Amino acid sequence: MRDFLPADKARRERVLAVIRDRYRAHGFDEIETPVVEDYERLHAGIGGDNEKLAFNVLRRGLDADAIRDAAGDPAALSDLGLRYDLTVPLARFYATNRAQLPSVFRAIQIAPVWRAERPQKGRYRQFVQCDIDIIGDATPRAEVELLTASLDVLDALGLEGGTIRINDRRVLDAMLAVFGFADADRAGVLITIDKLDKVGAEGVVAELRGRGADEPAVAALEAFLTRPQTREYLPFGEAQIRKALPAGVPDDVVAHLVGIGEAVAAARGETDVPLRFDPFLVRGMGYYTGTIYELAHPSVSYSLGGGGRYDGMIGRFLGQDVPAVGFSIGFERIVDLVGAAEDAASAAVVLIADRDVPLVELATHKAFFVSQGARVRLEQRTKNLKGLLERSAADGYTSFATVSAGAESSALETRPLG
Repeated sequence: MRDFLPADKARRERVLAVIRDRYRAHGFDEIETPVVEDYERLHAGIGGDNEKLAFNVLRRGLDADAIRDAAGDPAALSDLGLRYDLTVPLARFYATNRAQLPSVFRAIQIAPVWRAERPQKGRYRQFVQCDIDIIGDATPRAEVELLTASLDVLDALGLEGGTIRINDRRVLDAMLAVFGFADADRAGVLITIDKLDKVGAEGVVAELRGRGADEPAVAALEAFLTRPQTREYLPFGEAQIRKALPAGVPDDVVAHLVGIGEAVAAARGETDVPLRFDPFLVRGMGYYTGTIYELAHPSVSYSLGGGGRYDGMIGRFLGQDVPAVGFSIGFERIVDLVGAAEDAASAAVVLIADRDVPLVELATHKAFFVSQGARVRLEQRTKNLKGLLERSAADGYTSFATVSAGAESSALETRPLG
């Protein structure tokens, strides 16, 4: 959990403003949910490994004897917890407020979440998530809206070259069936396949054999992973998808992915849509039921966001199935890639006053520049004027003016900083 100095906070807010603006332009509406949820909801088996990282809130009123009696039973000790993502709260929000929402609801959630991570570079115990979700639309239109809005955010932030890796959980199930893995083994096999980028085909095969996975199925997977492949470039489309899959994957799933790519390309006016089919993209959350995707950028090796379709989650709270699909941008990773560009929409002026300038005059000067649309800071002249100016520039101010007693506000001359 981190503190942010003024310049860092200003940069974060500029990025957040861009994200909100682009999401709203695509028809999404922002909501807000509490930072805590019921313990049972956070540990209902829909949050995957994140449930193990939840910060739980001790029940009020427990004395020492009650705490000792409940030792080893977190559910007896806690009745609330800090949210570890925004998807579980959204499912509860929709189930609670469904009668007041449109039949197809497009939600924005931008808020902090908490996980008991082991702190390290890129992993924090408190961080901001930027989610958009569409609830109530089972058609590929929902995926297309999410993907185009997310790519629009990248464009607006100046992060050129971003791509979205895309797959479908039904593709993974079909491939594992083709290779011969039994239904009961597939969840564990996917956990291993998810390591393909890190350990390579040889490492995946070795781990599966080490775990005692079905040998003919492992051999079939190994043969597929090590098959000869040509290197000619193919854009996202049916030919590229078919080439990346074994025979036997259902045509309707392939057509689903092809249709998404064609619609995203049409929306962006591009022939080379920035989607890349990855048949071994898994995404670890067990609640995904269909399309899944991850946002990539050539400047970094890790993903900048992702999401997918989770049609079964909301039904856990509502008692009936409701289609849902979402996309989450990893704000903490995105903000590090965005330059700290100055806000060109308005000036930021430092007024450096002599010690004898009356308070009334200082207040008048500041009010004058504020009325002109500027951001204004008052500073008293110091011996080290250079240090004062450098600090002001670092805080995002673009110009300064020196103020003497008796000066007219309109006569003050501003000069650029830096």
